[in-house]
Amino acid sequence: MNHKQITAPKELRTAIVRGIRSALLELGSATKAELCHYLGISFPTASKFLAQLQKRGELIAVGYDDSSGGRRAKRYAYNADYMLGLAIFMEKTETNYVIFNCLGEIKDEGTTAGALESDAEHLTQQIAGMIAKHPKISSIAIGVPGAVNNGRIIYIPGYEHFRDLNLKLHLESRFAIPVVVENDMNAAVLGYSRAGAAGNSSLVYICFGQNGPGAGLLINGDVVRGKSFFTGEVSFLPQYEHLNFGQALSRHGRDKASGLLTDAQVDAISRLVAAFTAIINPHTIIFSRDEVEVSSLERITNRSADYIPGEHLPKLSLGNLKKDYLDGLQYLGLELMISGAGESPLL
Repeated sequence: MNHKQITAPKELRTAIVRGIRSALLELGSATKAELCHYLGISFPTASKFLAQLQKRGELIAVGYDDSSGGRRAKRYAYNADYMLGLAIFMEKTETNYVIFNCLGEIKDEGTTAGALESDAEHLTQQIAGMIAKHPKISSIAIGVPGAVNNGRIIYIPGYEHFRDLNLKLHLESRFAIPVVVENDMNAAVLGYSRAGAAGNSSLVYICFGQNGPGAGLLINGDVVRGKSFFTGEVSFLPQYEHLNFGQALSRHGRDKASGLLTDAQVDAISRLVAAFTAIINPHTIIFSRDEVEVSSLERITNRSADYIPGEHLPKLSLGNLKKDYLDGLQYLGLELMISGAGESPLL
């Protein structure tokens, strides 16, 4: 008997559970017959899985449909509080977190002391405290200001003690809970796209940040990570004879009188916009509203048109970086919960 034959039943059971969870969360509620039609499974199979999921508290019976002559059909809904997710993003001076249920409803949120300037054990202890308070946490999504390769932090300027750390493996071995670790701007562009129903639009989310500039790219609905998961490290882009984008942006502070971006900063940003336009021609480029003021968007647009034909320029927009970031991490954490990563499948 080959390996595929051995693993297929387990994979099938996992897929059915994931399908039931996704369907009930999307539909709100459903009868057994509706789930059979929606998922393409048999009535006996649906009966078996629904009974087991209800027994362990994942599903709730929410009444019966009106009879059309036969037995009234029982209607099921998902118990959104059966599992909770933890989303964390780390910045230089603080660590922000939210704890949410399967409907995305916030159960707890807050800010703790920054872990980046400490070590992984400091972060581990913070998470341990959150799990002790909310023992139903079933997934952890963490955003970091650096490049991440399948859970391993491969580039994180300023915090070399985190470099080459497989944070996913470290936390999963400690808590036996599935973990996803993502680059901060990848999470932000994902969150922005989910909230804005961007569909298959191509987006670029640019942040200047406490830890230097970075960008998240979403093309045709998919986050781009690149050959070595280094996509978005825009600080390295050469712009002037002796300056890259990061150096050009930091060389001149904001205008002291107005607090606005200086002309030199606008020029550096506009060159970056022109570069993205020429390479991927995105629909929209998003900036954090905490870093770019509305009045500067027109200045950036006008200056960008000096470098590339204006009709090809993307729409420039402002986003709520903290919200978009956490929304993206919540989405990743919810995907982990629904998939049942790390749990034993039903029999």
